[in-house]
Amino acid sequence: MGVFKSVAVDGMLAEGSIKNIDVIKLRAAMYDDGSLSSDEARLLIDLNDRCRLQDAAWAPFFIEAITDFIVKEVEPEGYVTAANAEWLIGVIARDGRVETKTELDLLINVLDKARWSPASLVRFALAQVKEAVVHGDGPLRDGGTLEPGTISEGEVELLRRILYAFGGDGGVAVTRAEAEILFEINDALGESAACPAWTDLFAKAIANVVMGSSGYAVPSREEAMRRDEWLDCRGELAPSGMAGEVVRHGLGSIWSLFTEQNSEERALARLERQRIEIITNEEITEGEADWLNERLGRDGHLSANERALLDFLKAECPRLHPRLAQLIGRPEAA
Repeated sequence: MGVFKSVAVDGMLAEGSIKNIDVIKLRAAMYDDGSLSSDEARLLIDLNDRCRLQDAAWAPFFIEAITDFIVKEVEPEGYVTAANAEWLIGVIARDGRVETKTELDLLINVLDKARWSPASLVRFALAQVKEAVVHGDGPLRDGGTLEPGTISEGEVELLRRILYAFGGDGGVAVTRAEAEILFEINDALGESAACPAWTDLFAKAIANVVMGSSGYAVPSREEAMRRDEWLDCRGELAPSGMAGEVVRHGLGSIWSLFTEQNSEERALARLERQRIEIITNEEITEGEADWLNERLGRDGHLSANERALLDFLKAECPRLHPRLAQLIGRPEAA
């Protein structure tokens, strides 16, 4: 506990509270030393877990300190490996679920600050939102009134924030790990629980997978999955036509940003994926056409959001992977 030897940590743990003056002392101790050991990072996590009375200054400090440790102090600098992601998940979610908003914000901040993280970390972050949608509980629904099988606009924006954080600044296609969670959320939503903001995000994210697997370069995620301004001035839509209108307007606003790759560009993209896999020690599982074909057509049933997306692709996409073109041609997709 070298960094924090001048701070009365034991007293904070005994009282179960963190005051503003405690945060000032902790920050000063960190500033003087400049780095954290794994034991010191674990101590901060224990403080966050055991001290339920926390000054407002604590959460930003805690998130910043643990993010700097996992992204900058632990090798390889700037990247999060699969082992380091497993450590982080293990210490903040001992029962497999995040319990507080601060811990969820920490996960998202790590995704945002790292140059690249393993898909297991973004999948875990997205799964926290899925838990709220499916079961109606957890930190996102603490004291809330939403029923299971529904999604709020705030939760949609949180999903968007997580997808942005993992994608970074470059044109990174939505991965299979991310898409699987989005499909599970969509499956959990009843047709009567329609949310235009969700339809917009879901269609853009899955279209991103489809285009990436069909040989197109995708734009940055901020461009590819930005909230469409049309959602704020759409007026009232009948439920039967809502999904189609949202998809048509949302995807129509970004469709020109997808560009077909030549063979050299595809080869360079494969080399970059291989480089990142070596650094993070976790395979990047893309949204392969065979998997998408099976997932979109599962049990012969398409949700309203999936039907609207396929209708748009059938009308607008000049070249899809042959397996996906077969799916769009099926009678139940028409």
